[in-house]
Amino acid sequence: MKLALKSENIVRLVFFLRGEQVMFDADLAKLYGVNTKALNQAFRRNKQRFPTDFAFQLSTAEYNDLKSQIVTSSAEGSNLRSQIVTSTSHGGRRRPPYAFTEQGVAMLSSILRSSRAVEVNIAIMRTFVQLRRLMDTNRDLARKIEALEKKYHEQFTVVFEAIKQLIATPEEPRKQIGFHP
Repeated sequence: MKLALKSENIVRLVFFLRGEQVMFDADLAKLYGVNTKALNQAFRRNKQRFPTDFAFQLSTAEYNDLKSQIVTSSAEGSNLRSQIVTSTSHGGRRRPPYAFTEQGVAMLSSILRSSRAVEVNIAIMRTFVQLRRLMDTNRDLARKIEALEKKYHEQFTVVFEAIKQLIATPEEPRKQIGFHP
């Protein structure tokens, strides 16, 4: 089954690992419409095209940590959660997954020569650009707030703290209020 190539679908498959935004082999395989084994075989046959800043295999510790995060997060019935924790007929993955950076994803499309690979690559590149812009916007906003805070230090301390809390991502989802059937 192939996923729809919408940014909101793809962004859920991007993780931040080792200081990079990455996508995992199983998720990319699903997007490309191939099985993970085929994607990894193509990757291994062309390993020289993928320096460590393009693709890397997770350590066992990173893999275990990631599995626990994904299992405990709620995708609320969505089939978009990462395929890392999905078991196979063998009872799960035998090795930690490969992670592909933005450049690695671009390189994958050159070794997976199909029209679907081109479509997927374009959609993923657009998503990475959107994420980068969003992160830059948040950094700029944080810098501006910090500058204002220095300028009006004591007068608006409470206001600045409230603004910081509003732009910070919540560590855990907020409890919904109101009537719940």
